[in-house]
Amino acid sequence: MSVRLTNLGGRASLAFDDRVVDVERRSGGRFSSDPMQAIEQWDAFATWAAGQTVGDDARECDRSQLQACVPRPRCVYAIGLNYRDHAEEAGLEIPRTLPSCLAGPSADVPLTSDRVDWEVELVVVIGRGGRQIAESRAFDHVAGYCVGQDISDRRLQFGDRPPQFSLGKSAQAFGPIGPALVSLDGVKDRDDLALTCDVDGERMQDSRTRQMIFSVSELVAYLSRTCELWPGDLIFTGTPSGVGSVREPRRYLAAGEVIASEIEGLGRLRNRCVAPAPPSPDV
Repeated sequence: MSVRLTNLGGRASLAFDDRVVDVERRSGGRFSSDPMQAIEQWDAFATWAAGQTVGDDARECDRSQLQACVPRPRCVYAIGLNYRDHAEEAGLEIPRTLPSCLAGPSADVPLTSDRVDWEVELVVVIGRGGRQIAESRAFDHVAGYCVGQDISDRRLQFGDRPPQFSLGKSAQAFGPIGPALVSLDGVKDRDDLALTCDVDGERMQDSRTRQMIFSVSELVAYLSRTCELWPGDLIFTGTPSGVGSVREPRRYLAAGEVIASEIEGLGRLRNRCVAPAPPSPDV
């Protein structure tokens, strides 16, 4: 049975369709209420979780209380230009984002300029760390997948030379993830999943992960050759074509619009764009 780990109001929970079970209470304290501790003990946790059923202690899932399913990763890696069609639409040759931007699957996104763009992405969650991981063993180190939205302020990103790729993606709530960390046995085809992004009901991105230039196993192996991967690390694997900055005319997000990001078998994010908060007064 697949495992779907969610973060409901800051507590690790198992999702069963529209109902959830509190991990700490169900396990009698064997596993903490902290979602990060479940991921850090992924092998033991996944084995236990796979044997759980809904039960009388399950309650309805209030989606407004869902937070980032991986709330405090040690590292977040963002892979740029990993879909051929996106590289082509951007006119760039085929060839990282900060945890402070992570947000829940229904979090509001404060727009930081008039040129904020969308990028639906498959997010890989590391479950077993290591260095020098062989490509053939890469999936032994993956806890599962979740949906990600790599929102980008193009004005900030391209406002200087060289471009500030990471800074333009690191504002508050610019990295929604969720709605759950789904174990690989719950994924139909780990190398070929449909992913879409709609803005206010208009389909902007529609592709499949098989279009990635570098597969998940290649990315895990490549990153681990330089960096030590740790349980809970996130890999944003790149976005397909259809972003707003290369459209004719260009199309950017506006306050009041809703970004709906969905990946086959993993679920859906629904994030409303809002006006930026006023700057804090000087102290």
